[in-house]
Amino acid sequence: MSKRRLLSFQAILFLIGIILVAFNLRSSITAVGPLISIIRIDTNLSNSVIGLLTTLPLLAFGVFSTLAPRIGRKYGNETTVLIALIILTSGILLRSTGMVSALFFGTAMLGLGIAICNVLIPGIVKGRYPEKMGVMTGIYSASMALMAAFASGVSIPLAQGLNLGWQQSLAIWAVLSGMAVLAWLPQTRNQKRPTAISNHSKSSIWTSKLAWQVTLFMGFQSCIFYCIIAWIPEILVSRGIDIPTAGWLLTLTQIVGLPATLLVPILAGRLANQRGIALSIALLYLIGFSGIYFGGSVGVMSLYMSLLGLAQGAGISLSLSLFGLRSQNAYDASNLSGMAQSAGYLIAAMGPLLIGLFFDLFHSWIPAFILIFGMIIAMGVFGFNAGRNQYVFQAEPEKLRA
Repeated sequence: MSKRRLLSFQAILFLIGIILVAFNLRSSITAVGPLISIIRIDTNLSNSVIGLLTTLPLLAFGVFSTLAPRIGRKYGNETTVLIALIILTSGILLRSTGMVSALFFGTAMLGLGIAICNVLIPGIVKGRYPEKMGVMTGIYSASMALMAAFASGVSIPLAQGLNLGWQQSLAIWAVLSGMAVLAWLPQTRNQKRPTAISNHSKSSIWTSKLAWQVTLFMGFQSCIFYCIIAWIPEILVSRGIDIPTAGWLLTLTQIVGLPATLLVPILAGRLANQRGIALSIALLYLIGFSGIYFGGSVGVMSLYMSLLGLAQGAGISLSLSLFGLRSQNAYDASNLSGMAQSAGYLIAAMGPLLIGLFFDLFHSWIPAFILIFGMIIAMGVFGFNAGRNQYVFQAEPEKLRA
């Protein structure tokens, strides 16, 4: 086999591996949203406690995201991702046993696995295809969103239509993560060992104002996304929508967002700055949530859910794009990704938990909407600042990145 054909074959294997990994980074979480009420009734848990099923993975993202770059530098990013996929598969299976303790422990495990992949994949892509960062990020984020949408839509049909129950409905996603393990194995054979970083730049990523702006944009857009995943079906039911339709409206939201998920990274890479994209995302969210608050027919609600879909599709892909756009190399991209996903997901973890708590306290969705509108405004402000054309260490070239 010629060297050119070998490189092409390796590129195809890498693309397949990236897509299958991306398939697993949201599906095991989004599959839970439509099943929340069924799980709550079966386990006799409160709204605030059941909200932990969405919050625990986010807490895992927050706690372990800063550790992922260090582990990756020690064992290699590709090998670390493989281990993370095995942990993810184990967590999915444990969560599906039906025991309440295993439900939460397994959820935390899958959150750990996803956290590591979340952080390291942007750095791997930046290192292998720096000139194609926008296209690769678009494919990666679109694949993630596509399977997340599918998972939301099939949860109720699997649990009720095929009489699998919520346990087996959630267990099915271990098949997909197992496929990702097999597809990623070739990437560990010739992985690039981390290159040494010169001593001319020793400043911590946590001291960068721009890095914090990227982090807070990441945090608030993620918080809104997971609030939608966890509670929008319940909110729609309170507006007169039946449970299966609410689940499919959540799927519609994610399907509609796919074009934005794919195209925004490409557009972001070609623009001088990304401020206009960030403000557009905030505006779409404001209109969509306002419409859902006032309610309407299924057709009208479908329109507003579609606006949420465009916003969330653009939001996650812009966040992932900023890790590369605001960094000069793969090392900085991994560190920025680790910071943004650590602090960002700790912020995101509070949203679903607070919404469940507010509903238990006030028996109304009004406090939830007030919280969401506040997050949208904050996201727009930080996204506007994070969108300026600058690298995180551009203003401090003589300090050392830690």
